[in-house]
Amino acid sequence: MKKSLLLLLLFLFTDTIIGQQIELSNDAKISVLTIGPGSSLNDAFGHSAFRIRDINKGIDWVYGYGEYDFGTPNFYLKFAQGKLNYLISKDDFQKFYRVYSYYDRTIKEQVLDLSLSEKQKLFNFLINNYKPENRAYLYEFFFDNCATKIKDVANIALKNNIAFNEPKGFKQETFRTLIHNNLNKNSWGSLGIDIALGSVIDKKATPEQHMFLPENIYKFFESATIKNSKNHLVKESKTLYIQKNTYKVSTFLSSPLFIFGIIGFLILFITYKDSKKRKRSKWLDVSLFSITGIVGVFILLLWFATDHTGTHQNYNLLWAFALNLFMIPQLLEKKTSNWFIKYLKLLIILLCLMTLHWLIGVQVFAIGLIPFFIALFIRYIYLVKFFNKQAA
Repeated sequence: MKKSLLLLLLFLFTDTIIGQQIELSNDAKISVLTIGPGSSLNDAFGHSAFRIRDINKGIDWVYGYGEYDFGTPNFYLKFAQGKLNYLISKDDFQKFYRVYSYYDRTIKEQVLDLSLSEKQKLFNFLINNYKPENRAYLYEFFFDNCATKIKDVANIALKNNIAFNEPKGFKQETFRTLIHNNLNKNSWGSLGIDIALGSVIDKKATPEQHMFLPENIYKFFESATIKNSKNHLVKESKTLYIQKNTYKVSTFLSSPLFIFGIIGFLILFITYKDSKKRKRSKWLDVSLFSITGIVGVFILLLWFATDHTGTHQNYNLLWAFALNLFMIPQLLEKKTSNWFIKYLKLLIILLCLMTLHWLIGVQVFAIGLIPFFIALFIRYIYLVKFFNKQAA
């Protein structure tokens, strides 16, 4: 056991030392690899990486910035808080290719038109970045991820001498729209994103900020030039693997819009039955106040207790009102207080404000929740009428 550990440490140490001493030959090529989206939510936006190839040195390595360690202490807590470190990875290209082709994900390559000294500088940076003490970086979905790192490292190698021109047909869009372009709006992944992320992602991203997505790294690199020379950054583009199968889209019957449509219908049906019988289903009101209150607390925690930038200014709080949790005792009383009727009117006003925010573009909300919003609005109106009659 000790011997095996010693050999492993020796191998890692030797690999690092050799890497530091490698000088690329004139035949060396450095390219950007763009991986197409996969079938799961965490793969939906693709991946980017550098490929370093020098046949004279026996090198064909891939460096990427999308690895994380599940063994990290308090992994899930740090992930939720936005304090999880991601790692730069290094793989043999053939292994890298086998993995992504096995999962049927398109692989595109753009060979960069760099001088030998620029190639060497970029390669040296990656080698140094891969050292154990340098590998980790604080991941941020919009501004510091596997795609933005490609742009940043390329800029370092070329001394910020890259002009990222707008690609043909470019249209400036909001961060949320850019996300929706890669997801079905009526999907559970999209619903979770639209609840968790606030109005800060409903502002238009600058052209360079569009490069938080790997597909946009590909597009912007394709049209990029070297300042003062107008030479193209990419001298050759090719597709190494083409996706063979189309991923199945979830059926409408399992979508959020359908599920919440059923929930909304049930709420309206129970409200209708209550109005006919002149009663109130307490269990329904307690459930609604509990759910909206808990979601509200979750949103507040994401906003104020984490380092995520995209969770700020989240107006989902207009329907997911955290104070609803404290109002549950009022719902259980035989006769409610007059101030609680005013509170219910406030909830109705907040739903109206949410609709206004949506209409004027302050924040886009999850379309799958529309039936729930309608049912919630009508239920609140019924409760106001019910308690007013009770107080009369």
